[in-house]
Amino acid sequence: MHRLRCLACVAILVLGGTFAPAAWPQPADFSIAQVLDYAYPSGLVATRDGKRIAWVINLRGARNVWVASAPAFVPRQLTRFDKDDGQEITQLTFSPSGDTLVFVRGGDHDANWPAEGDLAPDPAASPEQPKVNLWAVALPEGTPVEITEGDAPAISVQGRLAYIKKDQVWTASLSGKGKAKPTRLFFDRGKDRSLRWSPDGRRLAFVSDRGDHSFIGIYADAHTPLLYLAPSTGLDDMPRWSPDGKRIAFVRQPGDGGPPKPILEQTPQPWSIWVADAAGGQGHALWQSPDTLEGSYPQTAGEANLDWVAGGRLIFLADLDGWPHLYSIGVDGGAPLLLTPGKFMVEHVALSPDRRSVIYDANTGSTANDQDRRHLFTVPVDRAEPVAVTHGEDLQWQPVAAGGQGVAFIDAGAKRPPMVALVGTDGRGQRLLQADLLPKDFPTAQLVVPKAVTFTAADGQLIHGQLFQRDDGRAAKPGIIFVHGGPPRQMLLGWHYMDYYSNSYAVNQYLASRGFVVLSVNYRLGIGYGHAFHYYPPHWGPTGAAEYQDVVAGAHFLQKTAGVDPKRLGIWGGSYGGYLTALALARDSDLFKAGVDMHGIHDWSRLIDPWFGKAASRYEKGDREQALKVAWQSSPDADMAHWTSPVLLIQGDDDRNVHFLQMVDVVQRLHKHNVPFDQLVLPDEIHGFLRHRSWLQADQATVDFLASKLLGGQP
Repeated sequence: MHRLRCLACVAILVLGGTFAPAAWPQPADFSIAQVLDYAYPSGLVATRDGKRIAWVINLRGARNVWVASAPAFVPRQLTRFDKDDGQEITQLTFSPSGDTLVFVRGGDHDANWPAEGDLAPDPAASPEQPKVNLWAVALPEGTPVEITEGDAPAISVQGRLAYIKKDQVWTASLSGKGKAKPTRLFFDRGKDRSLRWSPDGRRLAFVSDRGDHSFIGIYADAHTPLLYLAPSTGLDDMPRWSPDGKRIAFVRQPGDGGPPKPILEQTPQPWSIWVADAAGGQGHALWQSPDTLEGSYPQTAGEANLDWVAGGRLIFLADLDGWPHLYSIGVDGGAPLLLTPGKFMVEHVALSPDRRSVIYDANTGSTANDQDRRHLFTVPVDRAEPVAVTHGEDLQWQPVAAGGQGVAFIDAGAKRPPMVALVGTDGRGQRLLQADLLPKDFPTAQLVVPKAVTFTAADGQLIHGQLFQRDDGRAAKPGIIFVHGGPPRQMLLGWHYMDYYSNSYAVNQYLASRGFVVLSVNYRLGIGYGHAFHYYPPHWGPTGAAEYQDVVAGAHFLQKTAGVDPKRLGIWGGSYGGYLTALALARDSDLFKAGVDMHGIHDWSRLIDPWFGKAASRYEKGDREQALKVAWQSSPDADMAHWTSPVLLIQGDDDRNVHFLQMVDVVQRLHKHNVPFDQLVLPDEIHGFLRHRSWLQADQATVDFLASKLLGGQP
């Protein structure tokens, strides 16, 4: 699969026929397999003292754990999995001493719901049922050992392992098989998660999810009753121990009750920060969010990002000034202190080993168009004095403290895929750790540098995008609109910090090399441009599809771009981007001549009750009936009579984010209305395909389909 050049073995059904890939009208400089042949790093973590870091490398579908230690930080591969079997590696967890690393192999940790029977994904169609298992490695020279079936590990300072299995808390020996048999640590009526050991390792905090409410619980030992902290009807989450182990801070949101909330109107989502006594359980509200839309619970990476820091303070993230920013507050009360002022978003957050400063990435900096990049910064926890650590046209994200005065992170460029890197907190000495993993024939020189562009939607909203255009002097080329999923995502001026969108970026580069001009549209609902732009703007999605006008505005912008044939526009996207692709084809087939819809939503009305509460089962319906009508009108299915442009549908049938029924449904409707369509179904694949082979199949099918419909025999 390393140098796969075609899609010869992929069965793509076309109403009983077979889809034939188009002949490219210009020579191929590189293949789709080559531009997807990069080692993708993820899950970067560090020990408490920053003297060791670990991460996962996905190379052609084989996922492995790597580690590096101070001071030299020379990468060393810990595991030797060599198959493209679709078994992800996640939740790398160091013991407090840093001498053991635990990780989880298997599962789908980005799913919206568990599979029927809570089965682990099996995208490689293995006859042996896959499971979600815990593994451990004793450092520095240990061999990986499979411990037991389980998930979400937490390790105490005493080396005690706790984990989740079937929504309950279990414990097992870190030494693996042949030792003490794994046992359930305690019984709790709720569904348990978010495990946190106390600083002395004697007690375990956890979230007990009871459905319409949840508690923060503490387990001490087999003879002591569980302690629930300030129990209420609220939804409590994110327990964090104080450094002395005497208190626990946590986040509280209102429970699932009261009159039905309006579906078609925006309403604030209030939340608060509580501090409770870890011995007696009494607690009090330290801070309450304002009852405004900006005060709503944050929806960006890490959500509230609550943690204890030095000087008797807590840090948290909130959108109080219209942007996701870091704040700190004294545990004895007072007004929150804004640490990161400015019109930008803070995203991934980490603490320095002494907890006196925060390391974070944000879409700001001194380089033009940094709103579409990420750079690293540090800020003290007690004053608003941010300092830039990185800058320039490359992108940096997911920082962790490394060594005494260093930061480990992931770095990427417009032409160079992501790699683990190191830099001093003073911004000096930046270096890449695994540049040798990039194949020699990776097409770096043939890639384009996307251009930041803006355009205006029909209602006046300013929209950002990235234009992929090769200047080769050829005749006007067909244009492609790309729409990301999420929708709380942002496409960037370089490779992405999510593997799903790193794949999309590679495909857009490939399309640009093959005779297309591609515009990636950062439509409203996405992150990076402020709270009002991101947090469910009026008439979004199932409440009116307001974001679709941003897609149309992008198409009109592309039509007027020099070098683009305005009569040959296509569109593609996955997930929410698949929804917008289908909506474009259904509403404006005269504008969009072809599209590729990956696992998109086609009928919002099927999702009103699951997404907005079980309104169907109660007497008070609120605006449910009107919302159902609007949801239907906001769906591609509603405009099927106007859909004439050909479409390629792609989805795995074990999708746990968008029900496969959405594809089954739209296929029947397309057939009934005689709309030309092709379909690629990947048995047992999930939403974000787990196998490298699956991405190769889907991506090759995407570019071949668009070429067959938009390039034809023209140069």
